[in-house]
Amino acid sequence: MQYEQKQFIHSPIELGYNDLVATTTETSRVYRDPDGNDYPSVTSVLSILSRDSIAAWKRRVGEEEARKIGHRASTRGTAVHNVIERYLANDPDHAKGAMPNALAPFLDVKPTLDKNVTKIYNQEAALYSKHLGLAGRVDLVGQWNGVDSIIDWKTSAKLKKKEWIHSYFMQCSAYAIMFEERTGHPIKQLVVCVAGDQGVQVFIEDRDNWAKPLINTIKMWRNEQ
Repeated sequence: MQYEQKQFIHSPIELGYNDLVATTTETSRVYRDPDGNDYPSVTSVLSILSRDSIAAWKRRVGEEEARKIGHRASTRGTAVHNVIERYLANDPDHAKGAMPNALAPFLDVKPTLDKNVTKIYNQEAALYSKHLGLAGRVDLVGQWNGVDSIIDWKTSAKLKKKEWIHSYFMQCSAYAIMFEERTGHPIKQLVVCVAGDQGVQVFIEDRDNWAKPLINTIKMWRNEQ
C-alpha cells in the first residue's frame, strides 16, 4: 500500500503506573487501580443512556439479527481503531493483516489525522478518577491543531447528528477529568472523530459543557445499583 506516512511527534506524559487490570463480564467492565480499588468503566455507566433505544431496536430486528449486527460493528470498529493506533505510533506495518472493511475507513480518515494530530501524549491509556468513581481507556491524549485534547475514534455506517452522540462527549469529558486527576495536566478540548461509510465527521466540544450531564448520569447509574 503506497502513500505518504506522516511521522507523528510523541511526548509521553507519565501517569504514575503502567496499566490497570480490567475484568469484563457480559454486562460491564471493571478496572482496578494500583491501590486495589475497583471502578466501573465509563462506557458501562453511560450505557444506561442508550438502553431503551437498544432494547427497542432489538425488538424490531430480533435478538439474533441484533447480535450479528452488533458483532460485525464491534469487530470492524476494533480493527479500525487498531490500524489508527498503529499508524499514529509510527508503525510502518500499521496496515498489516487489516481487512478491506477496516482499511477503507482508515484511508478515509488518514488525511484528517495527518492534518490535525500535531502531538501525541498517550494512546490507549487506562485512566481512573476517585472523584468520579469511574475508569476507562482513552483512545488518544494529544494535540489537535495544536490544542491539548482528548481524542476519541468512532466508526459508523451512517452520518451522525450531534444530538445523537451526547454520550460520546460525556465519555470524553470523563477522560479529561481522569487525566487531569492523574497527571495534573488540564485538558478542556474534546474531539470525537467518526470514520463513517458516508464520510469523516469531526465534533469538537468543551469538557465543561459535558461534566454536569456526566455527573448526573453517574448518579442515575448508581441509583440503579
